[in-house]
Amino acid sequence: MKNRLRELRKEHGITQEELAKALGVTRQTIIAIEKGKYDPSLKLALKIVKFFGVKVEDVFELEE
Repeated sequence: MKNRLRELRKEHGITQEELAKALGVTRQTIIAIEKGKYDPSLKLALKIVKFFGVKVEDVFELEE
């Protein structure tokens, strides 16, 4: 799954650590998601889109 998490985070001027704290996860989790090495759970994905005030498809894209 592709994602735009890094782009969104940088657009909002938020560090990985700040985002991790806001979402209740570790910085390593944010790093792994941004690198595409970890697909977040549905719960975490929904927390991410709520945090940024966007739709799921604005952050995540399913690769075929």
